[in-house]
Amino acid sequence: MSSEANLLPLIVEPEQLAEHLESPQLLIVDVPLKADSYAEGHVPGAVFLDHNRLLAGRGEVPNEVPDEAALSALFSSLGLSRDTHVVAYDDEGGGWAGRLLWTLELIGHTRYSYLNGGIHAWRAAGLNQSREPRQPQPSNYQAEILNPAVKIGREELLERLDDKQLAVWDARSPEEYRGEKGQNRHLGHIPRAVNMEWTEAMDRQRDLRIRDYAELITELDALGLTPDMEIVTHCQSHHRSGFTWLVGKALGFTHMRGYAGSWKEWGNRDDTPIER
Repeated sequence: MSSEANLLPLIVEPEQLAEHLESPQLLIVDVPLKADSYAEGHVPGAVFLDHNRLLAGRGEVPNEVPDEAALSALFSSLGLSRDTHVVAYDDEGGGWAGRLLWTLELIGHTRYSYLNGGIHAWRAAGLNQSREPRQPQPSNYQAEILNPAVKIGREELLERLDDKQLAVWDARSPEEYRGEKGQNRHLGHIPRAVNMEWTEAMDRQRDLRIRDYAELITELDALGLTPDMEIVTHCQSHHRSGFTWLVGKALGFTHMRGYAGSWKEWGNRDDTPIER
């Protein structure tokens, strides 16, 4: 990886990105919840990524991270190289874009940004959109899990449930957290986990951008989540918590981790403790 500074900050505004659209270093990835969002209009030059490719897609926990061969195929198909700066966005306020950036962090590719507010903010800014699909020039990217600490597995989480330096941010809805709804064998939440639904970190008045940082830090502090702590975030499949992981990074929380198994794994086992 070259030593040059990153092309863009972690959180980039539409107008900032618009100034760099011609940069050969840039790979803009549209990873929408609804596939037709890309066809309706995307950032010029953006490539489409099916969000299902960010998940293993099989086994007991299909939302786990794909293996290194699948990740190599995925990032090669996008044309990723070591010097590429990735800008990710989606159509839902940052869930799938966050999961993509978390995956890049996992493989040690730290040149990345999030388009604040995604396609909603881009459209609201009145910037040009394209309806032409862009076919990336494939590369030969060898993905390796170079930064495993950004991920946490069930076993480590089980061992550390009493560790006061580790906190769990549950990004699901309050109803899921309280065990009133869900599609799992067991409902409720991980012991000591605190709940702030992922959409609570979005500013609906500002096209789903990340909310005011000072306000968010104050609210998270009240929940017991502080920048010096090791914070594990999860939801049902580490999709919604892709965004909360990113929010923590943006706020300067230095040790954000994602639990890819999420409630899909935890809530479907008989050996995982649950609070309601």
